[in-house]
Amino acid sequence: MSDEIHTDEQLADSPVLEATFGDALGAMKVFHGKLAQEGEPRGLIGPRDVDILWERHLLNSAAIVPFIREATEGKRFRTVADIGSGGGFPGLVAAAMLPDCAFTLIEPMERRCEWLAECVEAMGLSNVIVVRGRAEEAIAALDERQPEAKRHVKASVVVPEGVRDAIRHPFAAVTCRAVAPLMKLAGWTLPLVEPGGELIALKGRSAQTEIDKARKVIAQYGGVRPRVVTAPVADGLEDTRVVIINKKATSKKAARR
Repeated sequence: MSDEIHTDEQLADSPVLEATFGDALGAMKVFHGKLAQEGEPRGLIGPRDVDILWERHLLNSAAIVPFIREATEGKRFRTVADIGSGGGFPGLVAAAMLPDCAFTLIEPMERRCEWLAECVEAMGLSNVIVVRGRAEEAIAALDERQPEAKRHVKASVVVPEGVRDAIRHPFAAVTCRAVAPLMKLAGWTLPLVEPGGELIALKGRSAQTEIDKARKVIAQYGGVRPRVVTAPVADGLEDTRVVIINKKATSKKAARR
């Protein structure tokens, strides 16, 4: 493990890429090329990231994939929602690597949704839909379908038609990266997780501190067993951190779904 950030030039011919992405490497090279050309001018990445896309964004996002695979294994519906998808991290990366899972990328900004849709087409992904909306609107769409249950957001939240059509059921796993501290993130994500499912969030060095501060909020939204897990990125590269929070199962049937 190294704290040094490797440049794209250093990693271009490295076996690390094939070892990490496997059959998805072709799609990832398309994504990388589009990011390198358009990412900075379209405001999706910072100027300092242009030459370190593989390690900073793509390999880092790939570190979440084993946890998504485990969370969705054996589920009848292997559904994943990525909140605040932005440039496509980790949603597009995970979708390319997990073709058997159905991904819903939820992003409020129109220009980013356009970018995500372009990438989905360019990468040849058939397991992804892009939804323009806020997390609160997605939660409100679920609340509308369960009028007898406790509401998770204010009744005043207006649900756009596109969100209502796309968000019909909670998800086996919900992912995110660099969206918000857990104090806010818990309320934006856990209501979208099905009973027995998991919130899986890529986080930085303050992950445990965030959990400690947010324990009451996590419990309020049905979260249990919040924990920080070290996620290996690749041989010779610095590990990252993932916060995993289980959603309390309401029954054995719900937990097995």
